[in-house]
Amino acid sequence: MEHADTAQLAALGGALGSVLVLLGRGRLPLLAGLVLLAAAELGLAWALGGGPLDRLSGATGAAAVAFAVAALTAATALFVKRPAIVPIAVLVAAPLRPPLSFDSSSALLVQIADDGRLGRLLPLYFVLAAAAAALAWQALRGRELRALPRQVALPAAAFFAFACCSLLWAEDVEAATNLLLFFTLPFVALLATVARASFPPWAPRGLATAAIALATLFAAVGLWQAATHELFFYAPNLAVSNANTDYFRVTSLFGDPSLYGRHLVLGIGVALTLLATRRWHAWPLIGLVAVMWAGLLFSYSQSSMVALLVITVALAVATGDRRVRRAVALLTLAAALVGCTYLAVQVASGESLNRITSDRTNRVEDAVRVIEKHPVVGVGIGGQPRASRLLAGSQRPTPNFVSHTTPLTVWAELGAIGLVLYAWLLLGGATLILQVRRLDEPLGLALGVAFIGLFVHALFYSGFLEDPLTWLVLGIAAAYCAQPARTPA
Repeated sequence: MEHADTAQLAALGGALGSVLVLLGRGRLPLLAGLVLLAAAELGLAWALGGGPLDRLSGATGAAAVAFAVAALTAATALFVKRPAIVPIAVLVAAPLRPPLSFDSSSALLVQIADDGRLGRLLPLYFVLAAAAAALAWQALRGRELRALPRQVALPAAAFFAFACCSLLWAEDVEAATNLLLFFTLPFVALLATVARASFPPWAPRGLATAAIALATLFAAVGLWQAATHELFFYAPNLAVSNANTDYFRVTSLFGDPSLYGRHLVLGIGVALTLLATRRWHAWPLIGLVAVMWAGLLFSYSQSSMVALLVITVALAVATGDRRVRRAVALLTLAAALVGCTYLAVQVASGESLNRITSDRTNRVEDAVRVIEKHPVVGVGIGGQPRASRLLAGSQRPTPNFVSHTTPLTVWAELGAIGLVLYAWLLLGGATLILQVRRLDEPLGLALGVAFIGLFVHALFYSGFLEDPLTWLVLGIAAAYCAQPARTPA
């Protein structure tokens, strides 16, 4: 870190900006918050060093900047004219992670790429910049701006502000700066812009179409990779695994099978919701579910399979009658007994529990050590992997110590205070989604399925708070509830 003091000052500005854009009820607080977020982003980028910014010098860099400004201006004008497409644009851009590489001297994206929890979201950053600029322009023009529902605005503002402030005592300042720069503060803008977007009657159908189309595309690419044994992105650990096993794991347009599986689970969840509520034609949906499930199968992602099972059970309980709920309860109990029996047999035969859980047991134990040593405020955002490695006295790479369990990561990095704020955010989000369901059952169920799927998947693979889809789900729920004169469908 070249400018740690600058990073700390920028983090404080980001904390204040987060509170203003999420809780502000007028033009001035919103505009001030957006300015503070932009300044914080620039300060955090400066704190990490010049890196890629130096490459913008010269004629080529000037041309790239001019093209980016022109594209951003055009996108901003589009969002000003049609604010209702902001959520769909975010949904389409969120999964796209271009395979760009940065050398170690640039610093900016290296930690994020190697963290194991995150990825590069450059298309999403472009969409969010245009959406934030459009929102600021509308505020300057005097457009009436709706306040975010308190159920999600209060816990989100508190969580974001505390996460930003944690950089002041962060164990790993560089990792914390990266997380704030590329994930925390952009997702503040995501929630603030999507929640204030227009939400016309056609929006739920547009969002569902985009979600299912994206998941089907990812599944088709994954099936092609399964047939040809060719991957688009080089992942050393995955290459070794595929070379030494009888099965071939695919990643589709992602760099990791579990991340690929997560997006397929969400697409299947939306399709199952439409089937359960009988809102679309059944047979085409069944065909798409079959394609997505086949693509999911070749990811061999256990966390994705568990998430799919949970959302299927939740959907059955939410939409079925008493007999369906009773059958689901019995099947769930039977599945739990089979799973426990399988683990007991494997352990009794001498198999390591850590091996059965794909190294999750050791990662959890390493995270618990950090929690025991820093129980109240944690080691600061982004610091859990490094703190775990230091406490274990290991020379292994830091990414090998990522907990892959979001609640433990939050507790280790933000302490008991952060864990309480995280639980408050979950409760507020669930309350808001239930409110949506009372007004529009298919939309509420789809948002609930997505929220549950993201949460369950993140219990075994990190990424609940670092996944833009989490904040998109909350933003859509807030945008729907904030519309005037909503009546039950």
